[in-house]
Amino acid sequence: MEKQTIEHDQVKEYYGKILTSSQDLQTDACCTEDNIPQHIKNALVDVHDEVMLRYYGCGLVAPELLKGMRILDLGSGSGRDCYVLSRLVGENGYVVGVDMTSEQLEVANKYINYHTQKYGYSKPNIEFKHGYIERLDELGFEDNSFDIIVSNCVINLSPDKEAVLREAYRVLKPGGEIYFSDVYADRRVPEALVKDPLLYGECLGGALYWNDFLNLAKKMGFIDPRLVKDRPLNIDNEKIQELMGTIRSFSATYRLFKLPKLENHCENYGQAVIYKGTIPYHEDILKLDKHHLIEAGKVFLVCGNTYQMLHETRFAPHFEFIGNWKTHYGIFEGCGTNLPFEENEDSSGCC
Repeated sequence: MEKQTIEHDQVKEYYGKILTSSQDLQTDACCTEDNIPQHIKNALVDVHDEVMLRYYGCGLVAPELLKGMRILDLGSGSGRDCYVLSRLVGENGYVVGVDMTSEQLEVANKYINYHTQKYGYSKPNIEFKHGYIERLDELGFEDNSFDIIVSNCVINLSPDKEAVLREAYRVLKPGGEIYFSDVYADRRVPEALVKDPLLYGECLGGALYWNDFLNLAKKMGFIDPRLVKDRPLNIDNEKIQELMGTIRSFSATYRLFKLPKLENHCENYGQAVIYKGTIPYHEDILKLDKHHLIEAGKVFLVCGNTYQMLHETRFAPHFEFIGNWKTHYGIFEGCGTNLPFEENEDSSGCC
């Protein structure tokens, strides 16, 4: 707990006192991709200038189908993403932001009424809570209470990422998802670099090795993590580049569904889906993840896991589903897992 407290204090110092705007960041590691969809840009226009100024990053993490959803933002900072989401969920949706930095929360809370009036809502559909993303239970969040969790380059700053994912799984409703961007390394970051306050504050020192993240997500119940998009980080800072050496860093967006019946591998049950083209802003193609770009009106073969991700979630009304679970046809090769055995006959073996 003492180690967590020290790292929490370092992050609060960095984001509460050292940084005054996103221009103070030494790298672009904390930035998500800046190719923001037009409907997100439209919502950003109405966010108060001070909230925008005190937001330390770029881009915005927002999955599809947000209308009426109850959303939790882990590490909400000045509230920029939350205010955009509060517009996208509509007056009947609800957004909760959690952050541990008092200076950031002061800005976020300052403009709740401003945005409520700006959006024409009769009452606020947003609130901010001071607390730690590893300890959501201390904030009174009940089991199965959120449809979606988002986070924008924050989980890497947590000293206990296992607790973050465990709590995320607990508070998500069945069929819900955590959709988030973060920084990952191509190897385990040495402890000396993890302890460096600058590297940690710039989202590099606390970055997980990507394979450790996948194993951790599965351990916490998110059986089949799906990579949505990624990009290598270009560190245009000589001092930081020297410290990082040959370690390569990446920004990546993942979606993790709370679906307990998912299998460890993509299995083939002869199933397919047809996308109806009815999801707003994604009428032609729905990008479930980096390897599943589902074109409207076309029969699309899927593994059992992908079938569940569409059939057991908020996506279900937007698809036609073909097939059942009666017959198992082996591994689903379209997801990158293949039969490990050679297919050609060879009688020279010992059996």
